[in-house]
Amino acid sequence: MSNQTNTTEPSKTTGQYHSLKGTVVESIGDLTGAQTWTKSGREEHAQGEAEYNAAQAKGYLDGTADRITGKMDAVTGAITGDKQQEMSGNIRHDKGQAQQELNKPSA
Repeated sequence: MSNQTNTTEPSKTTGQYHSLKGTVVESIGDLTGAQTWTKSGREEHAQGEAEYNAAQAKGYLDGTADRITGKMDAVTGAITGDKQQEMSGNIRHDKGQAQQELNKPSA
């Protein structure tokens, strides 16, 4: 069941694993002169990097959505006097902000 989730959702962990594995395979190919290993490793590394970047972008966008929704809930709660809604909105906003920080693209 977890394989279905991994194929539809990009994963930073899986991306890092394949990037590292590809680098190792490519290095073995370079050292031994096995061009198929070099090519295979290079391709797996590129795929791993692409998956990592996709997961990072998704995490950043999810954080953005949480920040916006949280801010809307907090403002609505403040206007209507619903302290519970205001507080949960602020919590969601802060969670989204933290998620954005974790997934901020590196320059």
